[in-house]
Amino acid sequence: MGSVRVRKKTNKLFFDFKYRNIRCREQTQLLENPTNRKKLENIMQRIDAEILLGKFKYGDYFPNSPILEKINYQDDMIRRNTDCIPTISEFFDVWIAELDFSWRKSYKKSVLSIFSNHILELFGDRNVDTLTKSELLKFRADIANKVRKNGTYVGAQHINKIMKFFKRVIVEASERYDFKSPFIGIKHLKTSKPQIEPFTLEEVMLILNNVREDFKSYYIVRFFTGMRTSEIDGLKWKYVDFENRYISIRETLVKGRVEQTKTDSSLRDIMMSQPVYDALKLQYQLTKEHDFVFCTRSGNPLDYGNVTKRVWNPILNYLGLKQRRAYQTRHTAATLWLASGENPEWVARQLGHSTTKMLFNVYSRYVPNVTRQDGSAFEKLLDKNM
Repeated sequence: MGSVRVRKKTNKLFFDFKYRNIRCREQTQLLENPTNRKKLENIMQRIDAEILLGKFKYGDYFPNSPILEKINYQDDMIRRNTDCIPTISEFFDVWIAELDFSWRKSYKKSVLSIFSNHILELFGDRNVDTLTKSELLKFRADIANKVRKNGTYVGAQHINKIMKFFKRVIVEASERYDFKSPFIGIKHLKTSKPQIEPFTLEEVMLILNNVREDFKSYYIVRFFTGMRTSEIDGLKWKYVDFENRYISIRETLVKGRVEQTKTDSSLRDIMMSQPVYDALKLQYQLTKEHDFVFCTRSGNPLDYGNVTKRVWNPILNYLGLKQRRAYQTRHTAATLWLASGENPEWVARQLGHSTTKMLFNVYSRYVPNVTRQDGSAFEKLLDKNM
């Protein structure tokens, strides 16, 4: 995201942002003061929004800027063929350059993988305005009917993801080059409702009483906060507030890299129940010299696959419990909160959902009569069992 900064020599404000992977610094004649800064910050917010939406036109804001040469050159690159219409591969490169600065690395990797594995080989050399609806429907059907190496088929959810990114590129191209998008009328494939398999409180206590001692605190926090795997594995001590009893979710660990959170709503503060508070206090004595709350002896973050193989799966086998992903600890926290009578809006905030819609869609059968509580009901439930 862009910012408004001040040049120390002149005390004049300037814009500082990235567009199409170009570092843009645009000087103004406004001196640094609260009024001028607020005015330019409002303009910067509009620029950021237009860049994200693909609506930004550099010349409208900075008509005399030398950077316009670079921008115009990029525009010329996608108009090289005689029709002045770029190929899908050419336009995809421009689209990526305009937006990737705002994406997480893992998200960008996913987009690149989808286009390289499914789209560009088939359609990369085609002009963006030549696709037809029937071709897209056949493309989707071919993906659905293709058997993977392991003998399975690509699921509807992943097919929808492929089509969603393909649609975003073509719709953006249709708006810039004035042609009708062939995606009009193509709906998402129906997907099954997410299946959740939360643990009962009795099963949770059974796991916590038998799991390896060095991972007991880790699973107490997982079961009683609803944190995602990437959130707990990326949790650092600087985001743990013992005084106010909050865990701040600000970063995640994705494939060994620390990244920003999944969505804006994922940025949140989770209230510590007493068991979580006690578990983190105990953990603090073990890893306070390191950045990460849960880490190896050398201070490196945990490897999710290794923990699953060496700790999670073995404890479920030992206790005779059904095998399921550790992500079910998040569903468990949600269902325990709801079953204890917590306010669904409070639960949604703890989980990082922007609204309660998803909460009711996924956990509707666990929602009793709504109360006006904020964690105390869950505390009472735990007091009886801890």
